Amino acid sequence: MPHSATTNCPLTSCQVKICGITTAAAAEAAIRAGASYIGLVFHPASPRYIAPEKALALIRYIRALSTTTRCVGLFVDPEDTQLDAISPHLDIIQLHGDESPARCADIKQRYEKPIMKAIPISAAHDLAQIERYEPVCDWLLFDAKPSDKQELTGGNGINFDWTLLENQNISLPWMLAGGLTPDNVSEAIALLRPSAVDVSSGVERARGVKDNDKIKAFITAASRSKC
Repeated sequence: MPHSATTNCPLTSCQVKICGITTAAAAEAAIRAGASYIGLVFHPASPRYIAPEKALALIRYIRALSTTTRCVGLFVDPEDTQLDAISPHLDIIQLHGDESPARCADIKQRYEKPIMKAIPISAAHDLAQIERYEPVCDWLLFDAKPSDKQELTGGNGINFDWTLLENQNISLPWMLAGGLTPDNVSEAIALLRPSAVDVSSGVERARGVKDNDKIKAFITAASRSKC
């Protein structure tokens, strides 16, 4: 079923992904609050980067706490050698760089994992990317396009004009990201009814440091909204 602002989807609570988790305490806070997905960032330039060895220990901890919370690994234009070490332990591979549809398809076939492709949005013409990636991906994620001054492809705490996604017939499940906070997530869900919402900087007390109270507040706000 397409997911869009005009789709008559079932009235269920919107799923939440807490991205950029680096500690057991933050992972536990997210799971206890009801997160459906936990994102682990494997992009070394990010302040939320987690080394593969530490990530494996954290994934084991997450699995011990929950059998339903899915682990998502975020990569930016990864080489196969980077994916080899961690992909077998992930539930979803999130590609947040300039990966082509062909590269997405190759990674999906090689590692036999669902692929989530991030599509940066700043203007209506960016929506043309949807049609390119729908045939080869399992999820789409819409994030704000970074400015030239921003080094990271995501996690910058900025949003985009959500109305650009109104009336878009998207055949895949999709996540909304970019500048979401406990204060605005309900508004975003009410407007667009995404399959899930994704937050990183919006639940931090400092850059790269998660705040357990903000995690709980975000998930509570999202769970009160229907997709």
